Amino acid sequence: MRWKAKIRYDGTQFSGYQIQPNTRTIQGELEAVLSKMHKGRSIRVTASGRTDQGVHAIGQVIHFDTDLNIPAPNWVKALNTMLPDDIEVADMMQVSESFHARFDVAEKEYHYVIGTGEYNLFQRHYRHFIEDRLDVKAMQTASQFLLGTHDFSSFCAANHTLKGDKVRTITAVKVEPQADQLIIAVRGTGFLYNMVRIIAGTLIEVGLGQREPEQLQKIIAAENRSAAGKTAPAQGLYLWAVKYKN
Repeated sequence: MRWKAKIRYDGTQFSGYQIQPNTRTIQGELEAVLSKMHKGRSIRVTASGRTDQGVHAIGQVIHFDTDLNIPAPNWVKALNTMLPDDIEVADMMQVSESFHARFDVAEKEYHYVIGTGEYNLFQRHYRHFIEDRLDVKAMQTASQFLLGTHDFSSFCAANHTLKGDKVRTITAVKVEPQADQLIIAVRGTGFLYNMVRIIAGTLIEVGLGQREPEQLQKIIAAENRSAAGKTAPAQGLYLWAVKYKN
C-alpha cells in the first residue's frame, strides 16, 4: 500500500533533502526511521522535490510503499516519536498505487522571508535580514512581470544540470509586508534550480533602488543568468505548499 505524508522541517542542520553519503539529509533520516519500523528492510521515500542545504519546509509532500497495516494516526505518532526534533510529520493518508509525490504535482508555492526589523540573532537561520529600507511598492510592481509562462533561464543557477527547456509558468506572486518581515510568495507549476532565490535576490535589488521594476522584462527576455540579481541566501526560503492534480 502507498502512503502520502505532509512533512515539515527546519533545514538548518541538514545538507538538503536528497540523501547523500556521509552527511545528514531529510531523506536519509526518514528512510532510516522507516527501515527500523520495517525490521531493517530498505524503504524508499519519494518527495515532491528536493530542497537545498538550509532551506525549510512547511508543506513538503512525500510518498512511500509499505506492507505494514497501521492506521494513519498511528503512523503519524510512530514517525514523530522516532524522527529527530527538526522533522515533523503533519498528516498522512493512504493513496492509490498510481499516486506519485513528484510527477503528480500541479503547483508548488514557496515563501521567501526577509527580516526588515532589527537584526535578531535567534531568527538568523529563518529569515534573510536586510538593514536598508526596501521600496515595497517597487518590488510589487516588478514581481508582476514574472507572471505567466516564460523561459526563465535568467533565473536558473549557472551550475545546473538540467536537460531540456527552461520554460515555466508562474501563477501568482505576492510581496507582502508582515510586521517586521517581508514575504515574497511565489506559486507556479514548476521551478528551476535556485529559481525562487534568484527571483528574491532580484526583487531585493529592485527594493534597494539598484534596479528599476521594468527591468524584469529585459531580464526575462535575456535568458541569461548574468542578467538577473544575486541568489538570495538559503535560510529565507520555505517550501510552503504543494498542490496535486487530483
